[in-house]
Amino acid sequence: MIEQLIGAAREGVERRRAETPQADLESSLHGRGHDRPFNEALVRPGLSVIAEFKRRSPSAGEISASATVGEQVGAYERGGAAALSVLTDEPHFGGSLEDLRTARAACGLPILRKDFVVDPYQLFEAAVNGADAVLLIVRALEDDELRRLYETARGLDLDCLVEVHDAEELERALRLDADVIGINNRNLDAGSVDIATTYELMPDVPAGKTVVAESGIATRAELQELERVGVDAVLIGTALMSAADPEALTRELTGADDGTREHLLP
Repeated sequence: MIEQLIGAAREGVERRRAETPQADLESSLHGRGHDRPFNEALVRPGLSVIAEFKRRSPSAGEISASATVGEQVGAYERGGAAALSVLTDEPHFGGSLEDLRTARAACGLPILRKDFVVDPYQLFEAAVNGADAVLLIVRALEDDELRRLYETARGLDLDCLVEVHDAEELERALRLDADVIGINNRNLDAGSVDIATTYELMPDVPAGKTVVAESGIATRAELQELERVGVDAVLIGTALMSAADPEALTRELTGADDGTREHLLP
């Protein structure tokens, strides 16, 4: 599965590069708006929720084809999400850079561009179109590619969520000295999800790193247990996108109404 996703990503980059050369993107950087620090949003008191916008996925199929970006991210913000994740992959997730721009205009939260980033061109796209951070998937990249993309992103003032799924990938991310480690409970080859992956890898993450648990998380009880073992943030997409009332579910997950979320206070 992952090879197909990466191949499609590379094809998409070449198509868009032919339409809009990287030099044009670079010339647009001067008009970039004020940044919204993504990493800082994940380390405020309490477990932070990164709420995701996606219409479909290879594993779940159609999730919410009729959802509108502005309404959905507005619900997330009102519900107490600390940050957003916006899928921009079109072939498999139904996303676009337009979704990124719309999310930026619709709310004040920091935004992660979630895609299969395989080329520096995508980092310039992210910066120009309103992202504050990008996802880098260790499984999808060789070490030299990973470091090049990480360093280029940081040079563009983009934070990086460096995603791992097993111990070997975690070791590679730590050699990179990534600040924020995403532990994906989904096996990108098989498509299966096991939240135990986070618990298995957590003891190997050094103190001082920010940890984000991804995939398969849907309840307040799960968030509380993850917080207990030291996870700093969770990324939740399918549960929120399929909810009848995404604002209410976001409030439930974040504990926005319980009066204990310090980072939600004025």
